[in-house]
Amino acid sequence: MNATGENNLENDSPWVAIQRNPRSGAGLQSKPLRELIAEFRKLKIRPRLYSKREELDEAVNHPIKRKSLRGIVAAGGDGTLLDVMNRHPGIPVAILPLGTENLCAKYLGMPRDGKVVARVVAEGRTVRFDVGRLASQRFMVMASVGFDASVIHSVHAVRKGHISRWTYLKPIAECLSSYNYPEIRVFIDDSPTPTIGRMVVIANLPSYALGLKVASNARADDGVLDVRVMQRGSILHMFRYLGLIYYRWHERAKDVVQLRGKRIRIESDEPIPIQIDGDPAGYTPTEINVETNVGELFVPRDHKI
Repeated sequence: MNATGENNLENDSPWVAIQRNPRSGAGLQSKPLRELIAEFRKLKIRPRLYSKREELDEAVNHPIKRKSLRGIVAAGGDGTLLDVMNRHPGIPVAILPLGTENLCAKYLGMPRDGKVVARVVAEGRTVRFDVGRLASQRFMVMASVGFDASVIHSVHAVRKGHISRWTYLKPIAECLSSYNYPEIRVFIDDSPTPTIGRMVVIANLPSYALGLKVASNARADDGVLDVRVMQRGSILHMFRYLGLIYYRWHERAKDVVQLRGKRIRIESDEPIPIQIDGDPAGYTPTEINVETNVGELFVPRDHKI
């Protein structure tokens, strides 16, 4: 879908590609998208809106059109940002947050306001961030292994449209009754000795769902990933960990191990679900690495890492 009606992209005037998640931005949420397009036009930057990924890929990779491309706007949630970053490394990306949690947008201070996002792109201030990498997939915020990843796998297995927080209630209840908390072994860098746990979070940013901060010291420019290993597994302990995280007491708990490293290898005796930035990402075993200064994002003028 193209929203601009402008067919000539082969000139030198700047343009921006907008990747719309077709399962986000509907209903009331379409207003920020309309505002984004209108503001780009006022700023003399031609907006091109795409719902089909292959159409955006073709335009962005065109050698002539690429010369005047200002950047890509990921209009959706954290999964949309993740998808754009993985498909088009090396192109600066802005976020128009239309998802459920929008963790990266909150970290950057990018509001659900199309006018503001368009002005941020026009100003052109970008910052390079570290990203995590799991196999061929990069992630910006965090990965996790265990109970919460199992919930996310369940949600996406039946997903048909936009996800809200209410969407998670049934999968959470089902996982609480069926998940068996298998042992997870975590190896940091070249250490031969694993840390044993039942749920693991690997954080590039401190953000987490519901405004929680699992790794409060995580930074996107320090060249390492912050790891939290929750060592006990049961329904009781899952609720206990949730309460500890809510009050930010978990990092003082003896059964929450804090680790940092550039390479995190995770093993288990049975396949355990993994998620990255709210999307399913396969099962253990796996290895997660940090890549420094490879994620280029538009940021507001007053943003501080």
